[in-house]
Amino acid sequence: MPTGVHLRDVRKQLFDAAERVLLRDGPAALTSRAVTTEADVAKGVLHRHFADFDDFLAELVRDRIARLTDQGVLLRAGAGTRTVAENLVDALTELFDPVTVALSSLIFFRDELRIRLRHRGNGVPLLVEARQMLAAYLSAEREQGRIAADAEVDSLSLSLIGAAHLLFAGRQQGTLPEPGELAKMVHTITADVHQRRLL
Repeated sequence: MPTGVHLRDVRKQLFDAAERVLLRDGPAALTSRAVTTEADVAKGVLHRHFADFDDFLAELVRDRIARLTDQGVLLRAGAGTRTVAENLVDALTELFDPVTVALSSLIFFRDELRIRLRHRGNGVPLLVEARQMLAAYLSAEREQGRIAADAEVDSLSLSLIGAAHLLFAGRQQGTLPEPGELAKMVHTITADVHQRRLL
């Protein structure tokens, strides 16, 4: 088997195992032994492919960030369809799935991991990229005249990410906000830019 294919297979196997541990047992339980046990591989396998456990975690986060790129393309392509609020609610629900919420907690509490990811810009890695994704989408909606021409998309996206993170992270692991709660938050944050568009 070609080495490149083998490496991708092992990485995916370990990343999938780490996500299962996060979902089942939470960030505190995520150790190299827990990951290799869950993946049903020898402990040395992880250390053959990653410099250390923080290197593994950094790559796990980067893999998640790469998924945001794909989500961002689809979200931006949806500008001008449905309502802005509906698009934002769906994007935030997909973004703050239980794995992302658990990973953001891990980033908050592991200094070494945060340091390794810091080159991506100021703020919490993963949430920074999520904010950029929403800002790009809101810019596209502003260009189409669906929100006010002077809408501060960076501030709006920061407010949306912060509020949504609190809604999703403040719950028992794996549970979602009440139906309508996220929509109400999105409408509240974006109400002003919709009203000014209509003036």
